[in-house]
Amino acid sequence: MLCCVKPRVLVVDDEVGVRRALERGLAAEGMEVVTAADGPTALRVALTGAFDVVLLDIMLPGLSGYRVLQRMRADGVRTPVLMVSAKDGEVDQADGLDLGADGYLVKPFSFVVLVAQVRALLRRGGGARRKLTLGHLVIDRGLREVSWAGQDVSLSPREYAVLDVLASRAGSVVTKDELLRTVWGDEQAATRNAVEVYVGYLRRKLEAVGAGEVVRTIRGHGYIASTPDLDSALGNK
Repeated sequence: MLCCVKPRVLVVDDEVGVRRALERGLAAEGMEVVTAADGPTALRVALTGAFDVVLLDIMLPGLSGYRVLQRMRADGVRTPVLMVSAKDGEVDQADGLDLGADGYLVKPFSFVVLVAQVRALLRRGGGARRKLTLGHLVIDRGLREVSWAGQDVSLSPREYAVLDVLASRAGSVVTKDELLRTVWGDEQAATRNAVEVYVGYLRRKLEAVGAGEVVRTIRGHGYIASTPDLDSALGNK
């Protein structure tokens, strides 16, 4: 039984002050925040499908927010997107909505209004994270099926739950205590050793199909589900 999962938000803006302010503010509202400063990075991270909402600026280095959104929708990523931009023209807003944005907020904006819009998208976004993608690893959360390069990966319900939690926070470290809370529901109902055991089971099954590097141990911290491309985008080592 999965529980206690924070909403996960991707903030994309090339202004460091905006990113930091939104990261602090949204974290204070109980959300987990990942940031990106340019279009190509935002696209690589967003295509995992591992977010509940994306706050997306339009004017970005390397790839505009319009193109990031267009690629997300073309690849079947249904994550709700709130475009946040200084471009306040009617045509700009219409273009964003036509490409698949779920809302448009003009800078400068009220943080209270932004949070209200994010929460509205969270309420309406049920089912948006039905598919998680990490390289060739695909997790269909609706069918509870996992595949690697088209090959089915058979997992027990508990193994699947562990992978689901790790992949839903792709590129971020998940501690053993967090896995206990989200997978077992009660830290007293199991021990950290149980987490180690099931992560071991999961990794052996992933290794059997060539996906052994997707789930890694970060010594002294916990576990991470990622790919070299995602690591590069997020600056993970």
